[in-house]
Amino acid sequence: MQSQKLNALQLELLNIYSFQPKDEDLLAIKQLLARYFSGKLQKNIQKAIKEKNITEEDLDRWLNE
Repeated sequence: MQSQKLNALQLELLNIYSFQPKDEDLLAIKQLLARYFSGKLQKNIQKAIKEKNITEEDLDRWLNE
């Protein structure tokens, strides 16, 4: 089995967990990460829509396929 190196995010999260945060703090961190990555995804989607000239009609059609 091949060992896999941890990335920077994983190492940072391990540092956070080493301090034994409270459950409420862990929930807040999860929500913060979810909002961050959701926002990043939304920006990428908007960029793709603009670059590829995707219309609302295109999106509606894809949702109904």
